[in-house]
Amino acid sequence: MDISRSEQLFQQSSRYIPGGVNSPARAFKSVGGTPLFIKRAQGPYLYDEDEHRYIDYIASWGPMIRGHAYGPVIEAIQEKVADSTSFGAPTEIEHRLAALICDNIDNIDQIRMTNSGTEATMSAIRVARGYTGKNKVIKFAGNYHGHGDSFLIAAGSGALTLGQPSSPGVTPGTAQDTLVAGYNDLASVEKLLQANRGEVAALIVEPVAGNMGCILPEEGFLEGLRKLCDEHEVVLIFDEVMSGFRLSFGGAQALLGVYADLVTYGKVIGAGLPVGAYGGKRAIMEHVAPLGPVYQAGTLSGNPIAMTAGYTLLKSLFDEPAVYQRLARKTEKLEQSIRPLLEKAGLPHQINRLGSMISLHFTEQPVRDFESAAAGNNDTFKRFFHLMLEEGVYLPPSPFESWFLNDALSETDLDTTVAAIGTSLNRLS
Repeated sequence: MDISRSEQLFQQSSRYIPGGVNSPARAFKSVGGTPLFIKRAQGPYLYDEDEHRYIDYIASWGPMIRGHAYGPVIEAIQEKVADSTSFGAPTEIEHRLAALICDNIDNIDQIRMTNSGTEATMSAIRVARGYTGKNKVIKFAGNYHGHGDSFLIAAGSGALTLGQPSSPGVTPGTAQDTLVAGYNDLASVEKLLQANRGEVAALIVEPVAGNMGCILPEEGFLEGLRKLCDEHEVVLIFDEVMSGFRLSFGGAQALLGVYADLVTYGKVIGAGLPVGAYGGKRAIMEHVAPLGPVYQAGTLSGNPIAMTAGYTLLKSLFDEPAVYQRLARKTEKLEQSIRPLLEKAGLPHQINRLGSMISLHFTEQPVRDFESAAAGNNDTFKRFFHLMLEEGVYLPPSPFESWFLNDALSETDLDTTVAAIGTSLNRLS
């Protein structure tokens, strides 16, 4: 029996790469089967090594807002790469990207580029500790902030997928300094702050969670966090690695009207290249070396190719804010079209949506936090995921991930997706 090119590559990769992949969520552990090896992508489509085409609802986990291989970004990269791939020295494009962000997002006075979202969140926590002189950090169960030691306590996303809410290798001392609250539960935050009065340096949160599915903050939750952080002199950090520049140019902050002291970003500011950043109030950012005593560095930080790609994408979004309205309308259409299909199939379900982020949960109870997300029927999701693959639709291979729509999706693509969902649900029920 012939096996697919993806299966061949997975067998070969497993000899040399742990689990055959370079990031756990790609391994299909949560859904079973062999991961697809992608050869190329264009617009809203992915093509695997066997040239099967899929409508993509991952968008490289968020940053492909305009779709894959967006012409202006590709052209800018091709032009810039002729000058070399890296210098290890300052470049003009770093300043231009930083200025575009700082001049147009109210609470970001200064920003520092990193090489990933994980680097950004790790650095933001270090800066908050250096700024406040305190050690403890509050995070939320099910929120994922990268694989830094401080964050692998009741983490979301890949850690949930593997059934490991924390990771071996995280020291007891680190775990002791990480306090875990319940998402959408202000009382749990207040309790932790009271019990650790004067010891908490920072509170980090996904303002719109994307790593236990798309979960929205309930009314008053973010406002309450802002108030509690002010009262207890705690640095409020919004992890906008997923939501930044996707929900609006100003991210979840601008859309929801609550602003943090520090904000972290990920690959969206490199148009999908390996980039991250953290920024915020000048008084805090001035503690970063070489201006201040908090050390953080990176040979490839501010890489000219990544900065060029990011500037081109973000400038296009800034110049055409209507893209966000289009994306929201497409996502709303998707939700409204699949609700009756789910009801007809008689499957318990919840759909969460904000802007161009959406997730489907096979459960009867509203999904508002880690516990309710984990209560979903993952066996049903596994079958649904593979049925959708057979129909040519590529969803995130985990029930604990948000789907991300891109602007290249056409009405026909959406209709095809809805038809695929209908067929898959009929086969499920």
